[in-house]
Amino acid sequence: MTTRRDFLKTVGLGAASLLLPGCTHGLKSSGKDRRKLPNIVFIMADDLGYGDVTCLNSDSKIPTPNLDRLASEGMRFTDAHSGSAVCTPTRYGVLTGRYCWRTRLKQGVLWGYSEPLVEPERMTVASLLRRHGYRTACVGKWHLGLGWATIDGQKPNRNNVDYTKPIKAGPAALGFDYFFGIPASLDMDPYVYIENDRVTAPAREIIEGHGWPEFYRGGPAAPGFKHEEVMPTLTEKAVEFIEKHQSQSPGRPFFLYFPLTAPHTPILPTEQFRGRSKAGKYGDFVVQVDWMAGQVMNALAKNGVADNTLIIFTSDNGPEKGMEQRIEEYAHHSSYHFRGKKRDIWDGGHRIPFIVRWPARIRANTVSDQTICLTDLMATAAEIVGVKLAENAAEDSYSILPAMLDEYLTKPIREAVVHHSSTGEFAIRRDRWKLILCRGSGGNRYETGPNVIKQDDPPGQLYDMKDDYSEKKNLYNGRPEIVERLSDLLEKYKRQGYSRPPIR
Repeated sequence: MTTRRDFLKTVGLGAASLLLPGCTHGLKSSGKDRRKLPNIVFIMADDLGYGDVTCLNSDSKIPTPNLDRLASEGMRFTDAHSGSAVCTPTRYGVLTGRYCWRTRLKQGVLWGYSEPLVEPERMTVASLLRRHGYRTACVGKWHLGLGWATIDGQKPNRNNVDYTKPIKAGPAALGFDYFFGIPASLDMDPYVYIENDRVTAPAREIIEGHGWPEFYRGGPAAPGFKHEEVMPTLTEKAVEFIEKHQSQSPGRPFFLYFPLTAPHTPILPTEQFRGRSKAGKYGDFVVQVDWMAGQVMNALAKNGVADNTLIIFTSDNGPEKGMEQRIEEYAHHSSYHFRGKKRDIWDGGHRIPFIVRWPARIRANTVSDQTICLTDLMATAAEIVGVKLAENAAEDSYSILPAMLDEYLTKPIREAVVHHSSTGEFAIRRDRWKLILCRGSGGNRYETGPNVIKQDDPPGQLYDMKDDYSEKKNLYNGRPEIVERLSDLLEKYKRQGYSRPPIR
């Protein structure tokens, strides 16, 4: 078995550099040493809850054998968080290493015709890795704006997009060598596939919307576009990318960013997966998500690259509130024992599954309780390739490589994590303490039950996440010194423009 110390000797990483995100002297990325770099596969489900995955919730009513196998062969992180409780901001953070609330998008999400969110000059994980020898691909849901051409020169909308012209600011402009996917969520028009910088077929039809739980909005669609075929198509394209890359450039590392469209609405499991869970149609759709991950895992093994591939599986935020019948009908808790759902500032809105496997380096069947965030991908990638990040890049990213390589690591990777709700409310978590700077959920509207805002509630919330992970006992009024300390730290992060340690 390769120990962490052996690995550090092999790649030339000093302990001090491991603990300073952005200060890296690791694997070389040129010439004959390039083969030592791992492939990186980042699979991100859409609205998958922590409690949906069996290896994280033994009471789950949904079988997830592939994700369970991934965990048994790698490491589970039990305190991982998305950068936001909704999807567009999280995706921005994944690719840039920067909290999205620092951009123009202060709340909510983008739509299918929205202007691009990622600044054209900003480094992304893809551009970083491509610069160091990786072939890069994105397959799946983009949802960060594309830069549509229009027939009238005005901002894009469903009536003026010129589908004959290339998109100007999609994945191809941000470091990806290859892209195949859809513009935004699968319930948002236009319903078209895009390959690289062009649609595969223009949206020439108008389709009607559909109700819950197969919900999607009406709007322009390519002829013959079928929502239920998207998941199988994306899986096929992801596997195809791995196979083509290995046949054409077997000595070159690759980065595959695979943002899924499910189990977000429309809930449309294909026939192969219907009835496979004990949590209804949603549960069956999660089984299909698990299958998709399994197909990628199988492709890595078939092509002989599984051992030196870092594969990460996660979700962009917590589960959808509208699926509440999973609790009532099936006794299945997608949020596990965490309070809240997607959109909420409570942990149920942003605590997510996070499973990693890298057989050559990560010990099998291990667990980390480090508090991490999806913005950490950038600094982790930089540490792997052995580069120091620039001051104006990855402002909120910490390398989690030390935690991956050492299950017994006791030093916290992060100083703190900033949480953000769908309406733009803030929370900050440091060690055991979590401060929420609003009353209530900060996201969903709750009309009944324990989540309803009460007239005598304090102006904020403070929870001891070690003893009260369900966020039931608000200590805001009783611990003013902690409220002040965390408030000051959050304001510092906002004021200085970054939350990671300064690059030296």
